[in-house]
Amino acid sequence: MLIKQVYIENDQEQKDIRIQDGTITQIDQGLEPKPGEEVLELTGKLVIPPFVDSHVHLDSTLTAGQPEWNESGTLFDGIRIWSDRKQTLSTADVKTRAIQTLKKQAQHGIQYVRSHVDTTDPSFTALQALLEVRDEVADFIDLQLVAFPQEGILSFPKGKELMEEAAKMGVDAIGGIPHYEFNRFYGRDSLIFLMDLAQRYDKLVDVHCDEIDDPNARNLEVLATLAYESGLKERVTASHTVSLAAVSDAYAYNLMRLLEMAKINMVANPLVNMHLGGRFDTYPKRRGLTRVKELLEHHINVSFGEDDVKDPWYPMGDGNMLDVLYVGLLATGMMGYHDILESYQLIGRNGAKTLHVADEYGIEVGKPASFLVYDAQNFYDVLNERATLLYSIRKGHILVKNRPAKGETFLTLR
Repeated sequence: MLIKQVYIENDQEQKDIRIQDGTITQIDQGLEPKPGEEVLELTGKLVIPPFVDSHVHLDSTLTAGQPEWNESGTLFDGIRIWSDRKQTLSTADVKTRAIQTLKKQAQHGIQYVRSHVDTTDPSFTALQALLEVRDEVADFIDLQLVAFPQEGILSFPKGKELMEEAAKMGVDAIGGIPHYEFNRFYGRDSLIFLMDLAQRYDKLVDVHCDEIDDPNARNLEVLATLAYESGLKERVTASHTVSLAAVSDAYAYNLMRLLEMAKINMVANPLVNMHLGGRFDTYPKRRGLTRVKELLEHHINVSFGEDDVKDPWYPMGDGNMLDVLYVGLLATGMMGYHDILESYQLIGRNGAKTLHVADEYGIEVGKPASFLVYDAQNFYDVLNERATLLYSIRKGHILVKNRPAKGETFLTLR
C-alpha cells in the first residue's frame, strides 16, 4: 500500500508512506507506485499514531443504572452500586458489554487499551471473561488487563490471595487502591505487597492512587519511593492522583522531585475526575484533576484515559478519546495553540509509554503500519472542528473507513 501526500504529525511538508507486509518501509516525498500496489490518494490529510486509552474499566462498562443510578455522583456510591451489580455477573454478560465498548473505541481510532478488572470477586467471573476478550479482539485492539482490588487488598477477605491468583491467571499488571483501604497503614502495606507481587510475577504496576480530594493523602509518595528503590520505575503507573491538586504548592514542589527521580507514569481521567471530584466541597470548589501541566513541566510522563463508559461512576461516555482530551485541556488550562496542536500525545505516545509498548508505536520506518488519517491538515483542526476520521489502519490493514458527512444549508441574510 502507498499513501500519498499526507502531513505526518503536523509536519508542514507532505510525504508519502509505503507499507509492505504490515510494516512501514519508506517515508519520503515523490514515491512512485509499484506494479499492483494499492494507492490511497490522501493529499493534504493528517496522519498521526493511533489513540491509546490508558485507563478504562471494561468489566463495569455499560452498567449505568444497574441496579440503580449513582445520583450523588460520588466515588464511594459508585463502589457501593458496583458491589451489588457484580453479584449478577456472568461470562456472557461481561464479554458482550466489553466487546461492544471495544468496538466503539476502535471506531474512534483507539488501538491500545488498558482495562482494570475487579478482582475482589472470589469467582473471578469478570477476569476470566476479559482474558477471553483480550484474545478475541487482538486483531483490532491490544488489550492489557490490570488486577484491580476495587474493595481493597488488606481490607477485603483474602485480598492478598485473590491478587496472587489473578497474577497467576495472566493479567498484564498489578493494581491497588490504597486510599480505599481501612486506614493509612493498610494503604501503605498494600502498596508494599503489590509491588513485591509485581516483581515476583514480572508484571507492570498500575495503582488507583489517592483518588480523593483529601490533601492529607500520602500514598503517591509511598508508591513513587517504592518504584524508585525497587528499580521498577517506568514500569509503574499512578492513576488519578487527584489529591495532588489539593495539597500545598510547597508539598507538591518537593514531591515533583521524587516523581521525576522515580520515572513513574501518571494517568489522569479528565471526564470522570471532573465528575467525581470536589463532591464534598461547597465553594471554592476543586476541579478534581491532578496537576497535569506541572507534571509535564517536570518531565513526568502523563497520559489520559476515559476511565468509565456508562457505568456506576460515570453515566455517559462513547469511547471517544477526543472527548477526554478536549475536557482535559480545558480543565488544566492547556489551551495555548501549541498545547492543542501537540495534545494528541496525551492520548497517543504518552499512553504508549504508560502501557510499555513505545517500541512498537509511532510512524517510523521499520515500525508496524498502524496510524490514523484525519480530514484535516493538523491536529488543532481535528480537535477544534471534530474532523472526520477517514481511516484507522492497523499493521497495514484498514480497520475503519469513513467519508466526510455532506449536508446542505439554507441560510439567508435579510
